[in-house]
Amino acid sequence: MASVPMEYGLLLAAALFALGLIGLIVRRNIVFILMSLEIMLNAAGLAFVSAGARWAQADGQVMYLFILSMAAAEVAVGLALVLRLYHHYKTVDADAASQMRG
Repeated sequence: MASVPMEYGLLLAAALFALGLIGLIVRRNIVFILMSLEIMLNAAGLAFVSAGARWAQADGQVMYLFILSMAAAEVAVGLALVLRLYHHYKTVDADAASQMRG
């Protein structure tokens, strides 16, 4: 069974991370910002898995499981904040969140 070279996996991970970072910087919609964060987390997970596969270690897969659990927690908290922001301001624009005061 042929395997993918580690350089290809890391190159794809870097491209995905760059796309997520650009989406994070450019977008003002909080839902798109959360999706960009998810792309960045998946890129980091892909880098861990491809490096772990290169050295035949399961460490990369274990780290990916931690990344998945962190992404699930981020989605839960992020969507709760989006719902609260939309309920209060009737928009999901990130600039409206700067007006929030406790």
